[in-house]
Amino acid sequence: MKTRILFVCHGNICRSPMAEMIMKKMVADRGLEHLYHIESAATSTEEIGNDIYPPAKAELRRQGIPFTSRGAWQMQEQDYQRFDHIFVMDTNNLRWLNMRMPSIVQYRNGRYADPSGKIRLLMTLAGREADVADPWYTGNFNRTYRDICEALTALLEMN
Repeated sequence: MKTRILFVCHGNICRSPMAEMIMKKMVADRGLEHLYHIESAATSTEEIGNDIYPPAKAELRRQGIPFTSRGAWQMQEQDYQRFDHIFVMDTNNLRWLNMRMPSIVQYRNGRYADPSGKIRLLMTLAGREADVADPWYTGNFNRTYRDICEALTALLEMN
């Protein structure tokens, strides 16, 4: 049975598809494709159907990460059941999920939580309560790449 992982960001055109493609490459490089199903999604509808943002593609190319043309899509409540792990890029993504899916993501005692503990910030894998740098605002796609790699390396070392 495959471990099903979903990466989530605001628009599903920068950080989450970068994480999806990087994770697929890391898994393939280790010969572990048969153990994982990996996708990415958005919290918003703003970019639905749009491909990976061109500067994000450029960074993936610079790093030797293969990618395919794809369309952004928005996470729905039923996706919570389809995936074993849902990694969000920042606390704003948690806020959006809480607004859209209050039966799944609740805000209690100053923290966001979900019933099965499937949803967490990606950078917590690297031991940091931090957001993945958002290149939409920073313009620094290499920093985003490094953040994602740090977290995903830690994830693969745990398994």
